[in-house]
Amino acid sequence: MPTTTEEAVARATRLATDIAAGAAERDRDRLLPTRQLADLRAAGLLAITVPAVDGGPGLPPSTVAAVTAILAAADPNVAQIPHSHFVYLNLVRLAAPEALRRRVNAAILAGSQIANAQSERGGATVAAIATTLTPDHSSAEAGSGFLLNGDKFYCTGSAFADILAVLARSTEDAHGLPAGEYVAIVPADAAGVVIEDDWDALGQRTTASGTIRFRDVRVGADALIPRTAAVSAPSGYGAFAQLLHAAIDVGIAEGALAAAAAFVREKSRPWFEADVERAVDDPLTVQRFGELQVTLVAARSALDAAGRAVDRAVAVPGEQTSADASLAVAAAKVLADRAATEIPSALFEVAGTRSAVAGSGLDHFWRNGRTHTLHDPVRWKYQHLGRWVLRGEAPPLHGVI
Repeated sequence: MPTTTEEAVARATRLATDIAAGAAERDRDRLLPTRQLADLRAAGLLAITVPAVDGGPGLPPSTVAAVTAILAAADPNVAQIPHSHFVYLNLVRLAAPEALRRRVNAAILAGSQIANAQSERGGATVAAIATTLTPDHSSAEAGSGFLLNGDKFYCTGSAFADILAVLARSTEDAHGLPAGEYVAIVPADAAGVVIEDDWDALGQRTTASGTIRFRDVRVGADALIPRTAAVSAPSGYGAFAQLLHAAIDVGIAEGALAAAAAFVREKSRPWFEADVERAVDDPLTVQRFGELQVTLVAARSALDAAGRAVDRAVAVPGEQTSADASLAVAAAKVLADRAATEIPSALFEVAGTRSAVAGSGLDHFWRNGRTHTLHDPVRWKYQHLGRWVLRGEAPPLHGVI
């Protein structure tokens, strides 16, 4: 596996060429990127955050963000699939009992992949969790375990997962664990687990973000991670997760701008009033590309700065470093959101009518950007930034800031 940032970036860059080649076709026909995910595993890129104490390289959040942005420029579906993999590995690092941490990291080093089973439908808010853990009294052998029951939606990457990280709540003290929210580490092929590839959306169509149903799935007490430890302490946990979302959006913007430039160079015709022979010499087209480049550079610069801030929060956890990281990521998320929606939309503006014909495949940039930026609304990022500037209020520790 890569042991340095430079090696990880180089491997991601090599893979990106192949990933980009079929991205539009996979999107059009909704073909899951099975081979592409296998290549990521084989390249060791899914193990880059495993800490040194467990035999991994322990590369920092900024490296994961750099790799994610490279992959997202090629195909943001491929980039989003491992998002929760890295987020839950971070939870394992922060809050898992030592034996479970070692067990999970050993599986990752051997090539396993994690998918999330977190979000639910029907609750009053996204934070309402109805999936339950109840003491398992069905047999003497099950006396130290729980039964997991519930339905999860938007389970990104579930079709590729070996391990599921399932957010659930226990309503009673049992087996030495207090009531509260836990993340259960469950084998994807465990009895009672049903994974449905039923994701159908405007964009990000091949992320395998399907439904998972849990029916009396047996979970040992030693496979539970208390979530409170990560979301109630200044650890940078939320900032890390949000950093990767921002990286996906920046990658979408980069991919769209590159595609727009290639189309204009190769296929677009200049507007007759420009009195030039090539579209690339139309001064208004040149002006618009310059504006879009500024938008992209701002987003990329903010992402890089946020990556450094999250690195500091992870290396030296504390109230100040955690707040700095969350605020830096909030600003990066705003700019990345803007770039991921503006640039794919402007692609058609600068490329002209030919870019909108059926078969061009260029629409997937806009659909992917519009869909992915619906994660964690940026209007609340402005709120946290404004509260900090005006009242000195640090952002909350709830895991999505």
